[in-house]
Amino acid sequence: MSRPEHIGPPELFYNDSEAVKYTNNTRIIEIQMSMSSRAIELLNLPEDQPSFILDVGCGSGLSGEGITEAGHYWVGMDISPSMLEIAVERETDGDVILSDIGEGVPFRAGSFDGVISISVLQWLCNADKVSHNPFKRLKRFFTMLYSSMRSGGRAVFQVYPESPKQMELITEQATRCGFTGGVVVDFPNSTKAKKIFLCLFAGTPVGNYQLPQGLGTENDNTIQYSNDRFTGKKRKRNGDVSRKEWIQNKKQKMRAKGKDVTADSKYTARKRKPKF
Repeated sequence: MSRPEHIGPPELFYNDSEAVKYTNNTRIIEIQMSMSSRAIELLNLPEDQPSFILDVGCGSGLSGEGITEAGHYWVGMDISPSMLEIAVERETDGDVILSDIGEGVPFRAGSFDGVISISVLQWLCNADKVSHNPFKRLKRFFTMLYSSMRSGGRAVFQVYPESPKQMELITEQATRCGFTGGVVVDFPNSTKAKKIFLCLFAGTPVGNYQLPQGLGTENDNTIQYSNDRFTGKKRKRNGDVSRKEWIQNKKQKMRAKGKDVTADSKYTARKRKPKF
């Protein structure tokens, strides 16, 4: 099954018909509400007072309903006009803005107490236009997002990375823009229930706050990504079998299959000297 970001840019993929199907699908509604509630939980906001939240990629306002139910105020931004039209028709409690997050976050400094985003960040890793550069778009987004958050504020992004390299790209750009934090994985051993959350802090977290632990495991399941190459010794093939023995065994198997194989000699498995 193709990933949505491979089919087309979000403003075209979520057209009028797709936006209606997305909003009326009971399974999607359940998943969105569940993930938004989990994201709000990871924000660890004060319980005695409402907070002002930014919903990045708010769509038709499904995730915003979770913010409202938690007793907070919110503003959403999305690139799909069709999605935002449905949000207005549904009379969501939060205000919504048409905006491309790859162009930045158009809000005053220190505006938000927290930020959530459900299934959005992976879209920035694609170049839908000739002018799109994933590195620059992610940097612009995180730089302006950092400025729009109050000091010590938290941001939680639920993401579906296509690969560890894509996740590394996202976390690296966030770190370069001043964020700290890490990745939390819920139900890491489940194919369907597994969810990845990038938890970021804008500046020093308020109070003695540590990165939360994921659901579905008692062990630490935070993931660290690095560009450092593995510098240890390469393990030998098949345990302690030497290079020459491995090659001879391989050639013997090929002979058993009736294939032509070069005869063994004193030069078998010897490393060639470099040519200049």
